[in-house]
Amino acid sequence: MRVLMLSWEYPPKSVGGLAQHVYDLTNTLAESGVEVHLITCGAPGVQEYENVRSVQVYRVNPYNISAMDFVTWATQLNVAMLERAMPLILEKGDFSIIHAHDWLTVYAARALKHGFHIPLVATIHATEHGRNYGLHNDTQRHISDLEWWLGYEAWKVICCSKYMRDEIRRVFQIPEDKLVVIPNGVNPDNYVQKQPGLSRDDFASPDEKIVFYVGRLVREKGVQVLLDAVRHILTYHPKTKFVIAGKGPYDKNLREQAVMLGVSQSVYFTGYVNDQVRNSLYSWADVAVFPSLYEPFGIVALEAMAANTPVVIADTGGLSEIIEHGKDGLKSYVGNPTSLADMILRLLHEPQLGNYLRQNAGRKIRQEYNRQQIARQTRDIYRHVVSAHRNTMWDPVERRSHLFNRVSRLLARNA
Repeated sequence: MRVLMLSWEYPPKSVGGLAQHVYDLTNTLAESGVEVHLITCGAPGVQEYENVRSVQVYRVNPYNISAMDFVTWATQLNVAMLERAMPLILEKGDFSIIHAHDWLTVYAARALKHGFHIPLVATIHATEHGRNYGLHNDTQRHISDLEWWLGYEAWKVICCSKYMRDEIRRVFQIPEDKLVVIPNGVNPDNYVQKQPGLSRDDFASPDEKIVFYVGRLVREKGVQVLLDAVRHILTYHPKTKFVIAGKGPYDKNLREQAVMLGVSQSVYFTGYVNDQVRNSLYSWADVAVFPSLYEPFGIVALEAMAANTPVVIADTGGLSEIIEHGKDGLKSYVGNPTSLADMILRLLHEPQLGNYLRQNAGRKIRQEYNRQQIARQTRDIYRHVVSAHRNTMWDPVERRSHLFNRVSRLLARNA
């Protein structure tokens, strides 16, 4: 099986959880014998072509002309993807599947599907409607239309959670038999390597416990709810440092909020951290907290669990499906700083509870969210689509057979 995958994120270009998901998925598919060719966005100092553990990675850059907005930039990226994909398909021969991730690849995916008659599988990781609690301007409506278009063109749509499946069905009216739930997975080996020379003292005093958040700094991730909980936590556990790692458009608002609340001395905004620094912080943290307001899946919770760090999450979306409260993590009410503070305080005051949650979380990662299982389920979807495709006029063999039969009938009629 030969698969052409399209994703705008792939390491080292990493904005959210998509890059790591695509990296793990492609590697594991390749290990299982699938021939994977990935076209993705370029990054400074990275080669245009790279063989990454048997995955053929082609990096392209949008045209070097001004883009009025992010949507225009994404369109330019799609044209560059097409320019790379078309000669690749002609050179390599038949591809079994095109697999496109999110709306940022829809133009290229649709053109390749129709141009070469290759069936399309799509993964929709989040929706514009969900991220913004509705559609409030023309840009949001346009992106939502592109998401609908991707779902319409795809033979199967992969969703990362039951929550996401229900949202896609409700927002885009996609038939239920077209939707497939395959959760994201993680590789625990990715969370072993630490940053050499880095010390816990760089982030907190020896007598302080660490509450750690890592992720994009955007409103839907709920870091503002964590900051609202800080004062309550400090009242009952004064020796606590809140380490917030990541970057995003909400950064300035969050820093101002910490100052306004009078807790900035206990909050450390690190900015972007690489994987090794992140792993080090996970190993030192007493609690990893993810207070999202909207979360289609929440791979960060899996990462913390794989890193052996006790987890507190908001009881929302796909996050809620990952954690079983009191067994492998703790849940708080969505958008409720008092509830969030109470759950964090439980772990700060009850280290034995943290050990219990860690053990169960590690077991769940190995049994339910391992990357081999995720890749196997994805491969099964590919096989199903390829099999169904062979019985349609889209299949090259079927088209040739149909054409031969038509010509034979015409010749017999005229004889």
